Amino acid sequence: MVVSSEDVSGVGGSVDAAVKALEEKLGVPIDHGPQVPPPKPLVIIISGPSGVGKDAVIKRLQERRPELHMVVTATSRKARAGEVHGKDYFFISKEEFQGMIDGGELLEHAVVYGEFKGIPKQQVRETMDRGTDVVLRIDVQGAATVRSMLGDGGVFIFLAAESEAALVRRLVERKTESLEKVLLRLETAREESKRMADFDYVVVNADGQLDRTVDMIAAIIDVEKARVHPREPKL
Repeated sequence: MVVSSEDVSGVGGSVDAAVKALEEKLGVPIDHGPQVPPPKPLVIIISGPSGVGKDAVIKRLQERRPELHMVVTATSRKARAGEVHGKDYFFISKEEFQGMIDGGELLEHAVVYGEFKGIPKQQVRETMDRGTDVVLRIDVQGAATVRSMLGDGGVFIFLAAESEAALVRRLVERKTESLEKVLLRLETAREESKRMADFDYVVVNADGQLDRTVDMIAAIIDVEKARVHPREPKL
């Protein structure tokens, strides 16, 4: 049904009156609710080789997007200087970790450089039940496990260095490991980079470009929120 400008102007200029007149002509009330339902919570997986800057990216992303829930990973390794239990990681013993594995309490787990790492399952479910997006910071091996569970239900982002040389410099600059361990991490990084095609997005975290990296990840999240056919993670 077409309503002319003359019909609308004849109701006295009030917007509310015009809306009421339109409803009368339509024979049904005009829907005042949102045309687009609220987006479903996302499971965002950020992964990449050791030394690529995952922790720094996650920290800055959390500053920018405090509404995101950054899942805290459980690990059996010792805390590094400045790391806080329950914030950076849940630092637990190997015996405690094994108990979580036996109890089916982990979304995924793996042995990385001789230490256990895993994602507490209940933490993810409870957060998503509140309608909140979840960010998982996990290694490439763990991302493959989560991909096998979620399929296309998760948003998988591979974080890369601008070059292998840049990655080596970052590993050496840590000054926390022997050259033998740095070599092991480099060899692992080479294998992990071969799995880049298993991810949905690749973001280069170049030296001195942390904000640009986070800008790109934030843009990916916004695009995913605008999908006509949203992802549906099933845990």
